Parts: sequence; structure tokens; C-alpha cells
Amino acid sequence: MTTTKPSKKFWIISTIAVLWNLMGIFAFMGQAFVSSAMLAELPADQAELIRNTPQWLTGIFAIATVTGLLGSILLVLRRKSATTLFFISAVGVLIQMGYSFFATDALQVYGIVEGLIMPLIVILSAVYLYFFSVKSSKKGHLD
Repeated sequence: MTTTKPSKKFWIISTIAVLWNLMGIFAFMGQAFVSSAMLAELPADQAELIRNTPQWLTGIFAIATVTGLLGSILLVLRRKSATTLFFISAVGVLIQMGYSFFATDALQVYGIVEGLIMPLIVILSAVYLYFFSVKSSKKGHLD
């Protein structure tokens, strides 16, 4: 299939996607590798929430962030496989945030911004990037 030249919008969104997903990697590393000393500096309810995060959920977080970053890089490289990685990332984000919303008291612990608004932005971003990559593929921007 012959690819078509992407618009400036494509390149702007692709670049923002890489930066956004790099921040996701840093957020994952900050949570997954938090030390006891760092936990001791947090409010007790936040430290308890982090301590009680199941290992399987940490694994989902890792998958969501790594596939999101790889998908973003492949988007910049104009590869169709970005769509598959964005799909995996979006599913991971939905599982992770669903658990946070429905199985923990994260909203009460973190408040409206960190407990609700930021997770919703993460969900919307993951879903948007998936659909953006699908649309970009249909337009012939990815091969």
C-alpha cells in the first residue's frame, strides 16, 4: 500500500503522544519502585493505597505504559503496528483505572484532581490515540 504524506496535525499529535507516554513511564516507575523512605513521607492513606496495590495491577500498569510509548514511537515512524499497541495500552488503562475507581478509595485519598480528573484524562488520551492511529492508517499515513 502506498502511504500518503501526513499533515502537520499528525506530526504534532504523534510528538505529543511520545511525550505524554514518556510521562506515563515515569509515573509507572515512580509508583512501582517507590522506596520505603518515600512511602514514609507520604500521607498515611496514600502510602497504604500504594502498599495495597496488587502485583497484577502493577503489571497491567507496566503493559499499558510500555505499549503506549512503543505505539507512540511507531506512530512517529508511521507503522501500522502502532494501532495494535495503542489498543493494548487502552485496554490496560481501562483495567487499571477501572480498578482504581471501583475497587479502591483513590478518589477520597487523592481528591478530585488526582483521583478523578487525571485518570479520566489518561483514559481519554489512551482511547483517543487508538482511534487516531486507526484513522491515520485508513488515511494511508501508516504502513
